[in-house]
Amino acid sequence: MGQDIFSLFQLQRKKLLCLIAITFALILAFQYFELPYGNFLPVQTSNSNSSSTSSFHVADSPSASEILYNNVTLLNQTNLEENPIEKVNDTTSTTGLVSEPGRVESDGPGRYDNNTIGVNLTREVQAIAPTYLTPPPTTLEYDGPGHYDNNTIGMNLTREVQAIAPTYLTPPPTASPPIIVLLNDSEVTGSMNDERFKPLKDDVNVIESNSTITTVPKETKDSVVKVPEVTTISEMQKLLFQNYASYRSMRPRWSSTVDQELLQARSEIENAPVVTDVGNLHAPLYHNVSMFKRSYELMEKTLKVYVYREGAKPIMHLPYLLGIYASEGWFMRLMEVDKQFVTKDAKKAHLFYIPFSSRMLEETLYVANSHTFRNLRQYLNNYVDTIAAKHSFWNRTGGADHFFVACHDWAPMETDQRMANCLRSLCNADVKEGFVFGKDTSLPETYVRNAQNPTRGLGGKRISSRKTLAFYAGGIHGYVRPILLQHWENKDPDMKIFGILPHSKGNRNYIQYMKSSKYCICPKGYEVNSPRVVEAIVYECVPVIISDNFVPPFLEVLNWESFAVFVLEKDIPNLKSILLSIPRKRYLQMQMRVRKVQQHFLWHRSPVKYDIFHMILHSIWYNRVFTARTR
Repeated sequence: MGQDIFSLFQLQRKKLLCLIAITFALILAFQYFELPYGNFLPVQTSNSNSSSTSSFHVADSPSASEILYNNVTLLNQTNLEENPIEKVNDTTSTTGLVSEPGRVESDGPGRYDNNTIGVNLTREVQAIAPTYLTPPPTTLEYDGPGHYDNNTIGMNLTREVQAIAPTYLTPPPTASPPIIVLLNDSEVTGSMNDERFKPLKDDVNVIESNSTITTVPKETKDSVVKVPEVTTISEMQKLLFQNYASYRSMRPRWSSTVDQELLQARSEIENAPVVTDVGNLHAPLYHNVSMFKRSYELMEKTLKVYVYREGAKPIMHLPYLLGIYASEGWFMRLMEVDKQFVTKDAKKAHLFYIPFSSRMLEETLYVANSHTFRNLRQYLNNYVDTIAAKHSFWNRTGGADHFFVACHDWAPMETDQRMANCLRSLCNADVKEGFVFGKDTSLPETYVRNAQNPTRGLGGKRISSRKTLAFYAGGIHGYVRPILLQHWENKDPDMKIFGILPHSKGNRNYIQYMKSSKYCICPKGYEVNSPRVVEAIVYECVPVIISDNFVPPFLEVLNWESFAVFVLEKDIPNLKSILLSIPRKRYLQMQMRVRKVQQHFLWHRSPVKYDIFHMILHSIWYNRVFTARTR
């Protein structure tokens, strides 16, 4: 009798083991055929050779926002309960797509340092593990402009972390282990008084009384962020070239002829023969004029762009053609009616354009004084869900061949979730805020005053008539401009440094100052970008950029140090001596090159070769060529 019971037990156990094995095999098969994988990149830190140690977001060391959203990221549960702003929201995908697990957000401009990192896992974390085969039940949002340092990322994995691993089933062989980050509740929410949440104004010549700054605002705890100190323009160029050699986007889920075409283009660009006949291209303006010329020719010959028709106005398909956000609007207008690059056959497309306006997104959806981007982000996330459910294009590359052009200051934060893998063309191109060299591109911020004639007033006075050494006027936004005025407003007749100028028709006073000055000061405002950089070039004034960590436009091909001056923020007290130390011969050379490079920064109602429309598209094309992979 006992022997019979034992035999029956053995039989049942074998059946149970077989059932488990079959179930596991089915899950493996489902995982292999259905689940897309994002990028899995290791975390490294790069130290500059400058006097201070800096960490950079390079290709081998992805931006923290990518680290957080491409890996498992966890938030301290007790913090969420203590802070109502940080409540966990249940979100599920309506498209049936697998969402990225464990995204983290907060409602304020949080700051993260080494003290906020932990690697302990609670029972709540373990309870999440089985849900990664379906959209995760919790999406934690960070709604502020947080800064992340590579040093703040914890890399040690505990046994509890390893318990999550089986839910991925078959991760790519090059995948990095999940990164677990716990955030301190006192740091997550940040400051609701952050300057980027203040009322929006046009950046130049708003009618207000002039202001004389006698004291510099004292730095607060919220304004002091443990981030890389300064990435100089020379270091940016090195990082960019290094990333082209190392960074790759997500491997396509299935093959396409366009992948081979992109790889062929890369080979031809890298091996471009030296050319002497470069037409109206002035060779010293470029890192390698032969490579640029060959890349541009291949773009004209090869590139096809598919433009999504989904989405409703005004956020989608409604270009905003005036003011400081005009770049995104003009590009949208010209791209949607383009006959040379646009294709209706998506299978032939090398790039996919998402035609949204970050300016109209903010105008339409932002709730005044709410201090949160959550609904703006959710709108874009829903749009991605829509196009991913309707088409297969997004799913093939995880969005790596999709791009958008956005000029609003908030665009980097609005697009750092589902759209983080896209090729992002951003006016707010800040090394410290998630700009990824080799993938993202810097969008020129252009102040357009006349939509019928965007180049009206082009040019400036002859050098002999430029009597003013340096000029600046504008709103006192951010922390750099008050320092500039403290040291130079009404202090020196050669330095025409003002607050806001008295109103004049068409900003005539402001423009005349630019046209008659040798150097035009371009300090950062709330963010690193300023329309003055392009305005200086338009009016043939040598730009002096005072904005640490600002990635200038078209850095992929332009040698900015050949026609612009970069002054560190800490050197503002020495501004005049720095400018006077530039030999006259060097100044004349730079001013001539400003006139030569001008063609790359002009909008035309009908695009012309090498103009700003083509240069924006070329930067995106160039980065796609150098990041594309084949199956």
